[in-house]
Amino acid sequence: MTHSADSARRPATGTLLGLAIGDAMGFPTEFNDVPSILAKCGPWRSMELPRPAFVTDDTQMTLALGRGLRTAAEDGPLTPARMLRPVRDEYVEWCRSPENNRAPGRTCLVACERLGHAELPWQEASQLGSKGCGANMRVAPLGLVLGLDDDRRAGAAQLQSALTHGHPTALAASDLTAYAVHLTAGGTPPGELPGLLRAYAREQRTVYREQWLGDLWRLAHDPSPQSFAARGWDECLGVLDRLDAALRAPDPEADPCLATGEGWIAEEALATGLLCYLLFPDEPVTAVRRAACSSGDSDSIACLTGAFVGARHGVAGWPREWAERIEYRDELLALGTLWDGA
Repeated sequence: MTHSADSARRPATGTLLGLAIGDAMGFPTEFNDVPSILAKCGPWRSMELPRPAFVTDDTQMTLALGRGLRTAAEDGPLTPARMLRPVRDEYVEWCRSPENNRAPGRTCLVACERLGHAELPWQEASQLGSKGCGANMRVAPLGLVLGLDDDRRAGAAQLQSALTHGHPTALAASDLTAYAVHLTAGGTPPGELPGLLRAYAREQRTVYREQWLGDLWRLAHDPSPQSFAARGWDECLGVLDRLDAALRAPDPEADPCLATGEGWIAEEALATGLLCYLLFPDEPVTAVRRAACSSGDSDSIACLTGAFVGARHGVAGWPREWAERIEYRDELLALGTLWDGA
């Protein structure tokens, strides 16, 4: 199934709206434990989208990546050379924007400030010790861009991560996240998703995408590019084990972070976002509420959950009143329309 063949569902628009809705739902609950969230918001199944529906840097950086990819596509098929400059420029512009006031992560701030020095190779700006979830909370557009084959999607997903988060687990988790969005937008049933992600991770385990990453691996002091890649994929395979265990004995009322991690790091954000989606694959609003009522990085977890469940259900998954008042609505809709082929 292609996005354009399923334009009535509009999965790209549903993904981007869901990402922002989840982000806004989790913004007020980040850094709180579950009892505190329940005391502040009431029963989690009744949580409402805040008024006003402000988002965090998660959505802002998703839009920065989306704009960069849109610019890159104007000159032809996506390549490292076409992608690097516009995405780098958008990350730097985000960093310098007065709207960058939503408690962004230190890794993104440090790396983007260094990316602003045009003479500096991007690999020297990358924070190789960081596998924070900032790597993959913004990668959803690469699961939505039309016409990408698996190799270009993977390379581009890893490059957009590596510009800020150069740890191999950040790269692998970003690749997996983009692949999960792509599969779900294309109609993959929820129950098949974990197995497909595991198979993909095993296939990619020793693949180093030199065309996209250059000599990044050397800066990390791994003995080979293959060992650099494997270090990241092995951590992702480990957290997929935890996801599988959680799905064998699902507990929708439990804090999802207890099963798959608090989401501050990339592989845990992916797994916990997937868990909330797979607990409620046909209840988009319930899924993002569960993600927002969690003890970890609630905005990033809910952001990813919203992207996955939005990719499955499209625009119809979200209450119209929520979609109409989410911050950055017009830009989210413009990118969604582009990638839905509408």
